[in-house]
Amino acid sequence: MDKRVVITGVGGLCALGSNAASIWRGMCAGISAIGPISNAELYELDGIIGAEIKVLPEHDICRKQLASMDRFSLLAVLAAREAVEQAGLSCDEWNANRCGATVGVGICGSEAVEENYRALLVDGAKRTGILTVPRVMPGAAAGQVSIHLGLRGPVFGVTAACASANNAIASAVDLIRLGRADVMIAGGSDAPLVWGVLKSWEALRVLAPDTCRPFSADRKGVVLGEGAGMAVLESYQHAKARGATILAEIAGIGLSADAFHIVAPIAEGPEAAMRQCLQDAGLNADDVDYLNAHGTGTKANDEVETAAIKRVFGDHTRSMSVSSTKSMHGHCLGAASALEMIACVMAIRDGIVPPTANYNEHDPKCDLDVTPNVPRERGIRVALSNAFAMGGTNAVLAFRQV
Repeated sequence: MDKRVVITGVGGLCALGSNAASIWRGMCAGISAIGPISNAELYELDGIIGAEIKVLPEHDICRKQLASMDRFSLLAVLAAREAVEQAGLSCDEWNANRCGATVGVGICGSEAVEENYRALLVDGAKRTGILTVPRVMPGAAAGQVSIHLGLRGPVFGVTAACASANNAIASAVDLIRLGRADVMIAGGSDAPLVWGVLKSWEALRVLAPDTCRPFSADRKGVVLGEGAGMAVLESYQHAKARGATILAEIAGIGLSADAFHIVAPIAEGPEAAMRQCLQDAGLNADDVDYLNAHGTGTKANDEVETAAIKRVFGDHTRSMSVSSTKSMHGHCLGAASALEMIACVMAIRDGIVPPTANYNEHDPKCDLDVTPNVPRERGIRVALSNAFAMGGTNAVLAFRQV
């Protein structure tokens, strides 16, 4: 259980960019990719905004393969391919059984569900598409990553609402620590910008009408986005043996549940997850230089997260940089903490804290150093990533410079 786990490649795409490098450039520039959704099939949902991928990057996946993939699976495959390419990793008959994948999803198969319900209930179709089930199942993205990369080790989907990606990465770390795999491709993917999902979120009355302003006193709620983020995880020994470039170490994991309410947050659960993460990593509170907050932009979430952070970090809270990158790429649900993993890894690599964009006004109940609007240069040895989900599921990861 003392095996170190490191990251040797990252990949991603979202409204900010079509690869991890362009996403990071957008974050560092403080660019908000939130705006009108161009999807022509949103029907009467005029005025709802989102963080939408306008154009997918070019790829060589054939039409026959695409027919079995919902959008969330395609995004996961594209991000995983990029991560594997950066890591310089190849899976063949000699190592495929030691390589696996875990992919977190929040609301999976939205595209297929939408088109099939409309076909049946609006257009009068007699049957669904023959590939509907393999398109919508929660494990589809992990399965497609396995198929497209030739992975024959542990492969499964993870679903824990907005904390899905951090849970998927945590599961992958545990598999490597236990010796069940040498390499895991792990992260999250989601594509919720369809009529039925947006209509459901609209009913919750938490969607912002203009943009996402985490921790700002004038914040008005969540903005949904789509995207995927994936990382190549390896045991330290495996990475060193093959001469891989190590981007960061996953030093600690903290998992907890509120056991309180299906949608309302409390501070105790997030506090426990952050404390467990620090303990698992062997870190003190004042070792953390940057914290990528869950920071959804709702009144309740940001206040509760602030309270939990202050309980854990005490006086160090004043000198620790915090930001919410959801202000730029939106809340991508199952993919959210995967994109935020990219932010943490790149922040450690480049010594830059990405800002909280769209910040207008100080809120005394959110009195953190939230890096408003402009990135900040500082040495970052340790970064934490918070993911707190509906259902009271909390997952926190610690990333450390190697």
